[in-house]
Amino acid sequence: MSLIYLLDLSAVAVCAITATLEAHRRELDLFGVWVIAIISGIGGGTVRDILLGRLPVYWVHDPVYVMVGIVAGTLTFFLGRRLSLPKNFFLIPDALGLALFTVIGTSVALKLGTPWLIASLMGVITGVFGGVIRDILCNEVPLILRTDIYATASLAGALLFIALESLGMTHNASMLLAMSSIVIIRLAAIRWHIHLPRLGAEA
Repeated sequence: MSLIYLLDLSAVAVCAITATLEAHRRELDLFGVWVIAIISGIGGGTVRDILLGRLPVYWVHDPVYVMVGIVAGTLTFFLGRRLSLPKNFFLIPDALGLALFTVIGTSVALKLGTPWLIASLMGVITGVFGGVIRDILCNEVPLILRTDIYATASLAGALLFIALESLGMTHNASMLLAMSSIVIIRLAAIRWHIHLPRLGAEA
């Protein structure tokens, strides 16, 4: 299996875990957790593939993605019933999932020959849309709209990945550096409440 395939499956697992941790706060049953975990894990990539005309979408011909989401969600569901986790613990795996999916989405778009700007936007869509769907189904305002730097971290990582690739760095090294930058930016934003200027806010 290629590195990108393993990272893709890891991203699905991480996002399924994040979704289950969020769903745990809503006291959903196991079936509800499966729905949230699967949709969160494959949602961003599905939107990306539809926009790029990459049909059928990736998980239709490879059900391993759905199975990984179910297994990760189920394990987290039962562990979550036994362990007491901090309220915002899910933000840490969410940052990792954002990083994984952003770089994978950007890489997929580049391989299809899209311009660099579109490729970076596809990376952001892949990174954030699963979480948007998760939050809507959990009756929450999407994290992208109510938190410190989120989509901006995704875009910065996507652009860094494209830049490193164009400079001739190896594909795997470019991916790892870009993912690391997204995680660092996102966690720094959480720690120090860094955010972009807001409409109506004073400078």
